[in-house]
Amino acid sequence: MSSSSMASRSATRRNIFESPPDPKLPSNASDPVADPPPTPRPVSQLLAFGVIIVLASLQFLPATHFRDASDPFRKWVAFDSFADVSDASKDKDPGMASAHGDEDTTVHIVSWMDCLDLRLLAILANSTLSSSRYPELVHFHFFVPKELDEKVSYYKLKVLFPHSNLELLGQRDVKEAILAASSAGEHIDPPIDKIAPFVIPIVHPSLSKFIYVSQNVIMKGRVEELFLVNLSNYGVAMAEDCSKRLSDYANSDVLDAIQRSASKPWVSSTSYAMNACMPELGLVLFNAANLEKDLVEAILWWSRVLNSKKSDPNPAIALAIWTRHMKLSSSWKLGNYNAAEINTDSSVLRYSHEGNVCTTFSSKTDSQADIKEILKTYLPPQSDQILGN
Repeated sequence: MSSSSMASRSATRRNIFESPPDPKLPSNASDPVADPPPTPRPVSQLLAFGVIIVLASLQFLPATHFRDASDPFRKWVAFDSFADVSDASKDKDPGMASAHGDEDTTVHIVSWMDCLDLRLLAILANSTLSSSRYPELVHFHFFVPKELDEKVSYYKLKVLFPHSNLELLGQRDVKEAILAASSAGEHIDPPIDKIAPFVIPIVHPSLSKFIYVSQNVIMKGRVEELFLVNLSNYGVAMAEDCSKRLSDYANSDVLDAIQRSASKPWVSSTSYAMNACMPELGLVLFNAANLEKDLVEAILWWSRVLNSKKSDPNPAIALAIWTRHMKLSSSWKLGNYNAAEINTDSSVLRYSHEGNVCTTFSSKTDSQADIKEILKTYLPPQSDQILGN
């Protein structure tokens, strides 16, 4: 078979399988590789854009839950409604809705710290927040010694209580005000920490109403209930300790002589009842709007006249507020903490004597068992590492 016949057959086979050219395409056009993409519908584009806008808007909604960093299970906890709490507080006490508006719903807790052990403040803060129905309304104002770095101490406490409202303040301004009010800055008796609560609203006018609490205290009652107490025309309110009487700290003959010779507005015109109960100064409710302007002067004056060295309680303060304070319920009198006994009568407990509070944690005393129980109950296990103790 000739080569020409084989070439003819091969060309014939190729023509069978080849498609005829498209008459619509020009002769020099290349074959299309794929179909063009479909044109998107306008409705789909608008719908997708709307979904993106809705999802972005959700980021601006207020948080409803949070996770506590100290919780090993990282459970979600719901926030209480601040608005509902504020409205409920105003309904209970119309005086809360005064010129300051919603700010009056804040429960201010003030404490004066003599020691360099932050565990005292941590115990006070944790017990108060745990007992409160509305912990988000509680604001702490801790006055700390100059030896403590305020910023470092603040962040240590915030690590333990990340959702708490607290601030640490220096004591210098308050101390200078007390020394300026005394005679040429002489030695102060009663001690500065006893007078400080009465000077704080003068030096810090923003603290117009607050609860002063000693540093060595465990709060069992709800502070918001105490804060809602109507002080009427009084500037201070406190419970009374009837285990201590005025006769234990002052002489009746001396008081009679002072009444006959002194003409001061803070000296009572009637005889002092020597069997009167002494005021409990470990917890005091203040309303600066009704606080007498000469109250600090009266305390210092009584201190000089009596020349008394007793400080727990000091008769100078008791006599200065003799007719100038309102009596709180006995449930707000400081009870003594005892791990072996559950005290249900007191809303607030003292776990060391006032004079020994600075050495309670470091000394080998009989109360060490109670201290260990308190630390175990009110502080997380890692508190020693965080607070640096």
